Amino acid sequence: MNAKCNTPIEATETVSFCCAAPRADSVYLIGDFNAWDHTSDPMDRRADGSWFLRVQLGRGRHYYQFLVDTEAVLDPQAMYLLLEDRHEKVSLIALS
Repeated sequence: MNAKCNTPIEATETVSFCCAAPRADSVYLIGDFNAWDHTSDPMDRRADGSWFLRVQLGRGRHYYQFLVDTEAVLDPQAMYLLLEDRHEKVSLIALS
């Protein structure tokens, strides 16, 4: 017997993040999609000194920052805004 699953599947998209921080010892991607966890999404260093990570994100707006050697850094390729609950500027990516 074939049963159909009525649970909607959230569409996701693979998003690439890149951070230019050639002198950094570590870079992490933090955001609302990982509960601003400072350790869950480490980025990989590339030969040119940039840091890279691909993550799956669902549709909608996502707020994030790069954590470069424990210092929060905005993405120069993104839009910025102020999150009132965090009282700081964050980067924004919107997926449709």
